[in-house]
Order: sequence, then structure tokens, then C-alpha cells
Amino acid sequence: MSEIIAQEQAIATRPASLEDLAQAFLKDQDIKEGSRATYERSLRQFINWLQETSRAARMATLQRDDILAYKESMIQAGRSCYTLSAYMTVVRKLYQWLEAKKLYPDISRGVKGARKPKGHRKDVLSPEQIRLALEAIGRGSLEGLRDYALLQLLLRTGLRTVEVSRARVGDMRQEPGLQPGEAVLWIQGKGRDERDEFVLLTRETLQPLQEYLQARGSALREDAPLFCSGSDRNYGEPLTTRSISRIVKETLRTAGLDDTRLTAHSMRHTAITLAVLGGASLQQAQAMARHSDPKITLAYYHNLDRVRAGAERYISF
Repeated sequence: MSEIIAQEQAIATRPASLEDLAQAFLKDQDIKEGSRATYERSLRQFINWLQETSRAARMATLQRDDILAYKESMIQAGRSCYTLSAYMTVVRKLYQWLEAKKLYPDISRGVKGARKPKGHRKDVLSPEQIRLALEAIGRGSLEGLRDYALLQLLLRTGLRTVEVSRARVGDMRQEPGLQPGEAVLWIQGKGRDERDEFVLLTRETLQPLQEYLQARGSALREDAPLFCSGSDRNYGEPLTTRSISRIVKETLRTAGLDDTRLTAHSMRHTAITLAVLGGASLQQAQAMARHSDPKITLAYYHNLDRVRAGAERYISF
């Protein structure tokens, strides 16, 4: 009897709308602002689907089949496996929270995301394509110096766009063991709270950076962004990940490399691949890429070995 009363009280205290549920869920999550924005987008997608399919009105009677139907709708809409998995993760977290709050049962239990494909999603630039991309950047302006330094950094260190966006001028430092003309850049990596990892800035990487920073002025504060916007709307603010991706994409298009598989993340794959081709050991490549699992780095070696030793070359008719 007491259990029935508790259930009735829980129902009576449910938020008045799906939007209220979503906001209450988000407020209760101990996550960073970037993740919170991702959660919010995912929840909006789910709520819109519930409303469009008239399921929102019967929230209390939804079943596991409804969650499976939502998953199928994303497959039919052509969502990538990564987007689908991310959206389903948030839906599962939402229902886990709802069950913990005794508002609704967890009907998402056991519903999986999409199976991720093997290998890399993006293509890798060849040395010739790299040359074309870098030559496509005019360095007669501050933005040109910035974009050239940005591409050199991405292609020679394998940094992620979020790591570049977070970088500050004071993160460039001298460390023991460096050769003349080198420095290190301490970075706040993906999912990290501190700048506890670094990449090596070789002479080819450091010189364009220094030219860009000198063009910005000699009195830059240490907390100034390493790469900043030049637009009137947000002048001097750090380049966002979206802006970095746009700069890379526009540069590639200008160089005649307009391919949907070539993106800012391709610069990371390119850096790791060229390091492996150049003779870097597994440990060296893993340290540069900052992969938590060496199996991720090992995939680059396997892909290259597969190409070099392709059994298809032995087939004859």
C-alpha cells in the first residue's frame, strides 16, 4: 500500500512538460558546459520526435519499442553512427535519471547505439596535398599568418580542434632537452581539466606561430588565446572549434581539395600517419596523439601494413 502511495506522489510531482523534465535532468548533471550543450541538443532532438509522432502526450505509457522506433528514425534519416550513438547515450542517461527519481521506468535499458565502423572516418592528406593547402594561404595579412600557423600546427602535432581553441600564449614554453628553435605547447586535452599534456613544436611549427604572434603585437598577455578571431563581432576572442573547422575547410577548397571526407580532423589523422610513415615508434606516436589506449594508435600501423602487403597484388587472371 505504501508503495502505491509513493508512486502516486511521484506522478503528482512530475514536471509539467517534457521541457521541464529536460531542464531538471540537465540541472542535475555534473558535466562541463560543452557536454551540457551536447546533451541539450540531443534532448531537443528526442523531444521533437516525441511531439512529431504524437508520443509526447502518452509519456507515461511509452515502452522499449518506442525507444527502438526513435533509434530507427535516426537510421532512416541518415544519421551517422557517431551521432546516433551520442543521441542514444543521452536518452539512456535521461531514463536512468527518471527511474532514479521514481518518475518513469527506464524503458531504454538494453537499447544500444550504432556499431562504429573499423578504421578511420576521414581521409589523410598526401604530402603534395599538404603543399597545395599551405600554398593556398596568402600570408600578407594577419589572418593569413594565423591560418598558415594554424594549419602547420594541426598537421605537425595532431592537435584536436578543441585543444587548439583552449590554447593560450603562455602555454608555449621551453623545456630541457629541446633543440634550438623548438618549444613545447602544454595543452588541455579532450576530457581533461588541466593542461597536463604537451606537444613538441618543431622549428617548422614554431616559426610560423612566432611570426603570427609578433604580428599581433609584442605585449600579448600570457592568458591571451594562441589563435584569436579577427571578426568585428568577437575580435580577440579564442577561435572556436567551429571557426577552426571552417578555416581548414575553406583552405582545402581554395587548394582544390573540396572533399567531404577531408576535414579539420583529417589534419590529426594526417599528422599521426606521417609520423608513423617517418619511422616513429608505437610509443612515440601514441605520446604525440595522446591516445589512452595503444590499440588506437596501433590501428594506424595496421592500416599502413595492410596497404603495403596487400594480398590483392598476388591475384592474377
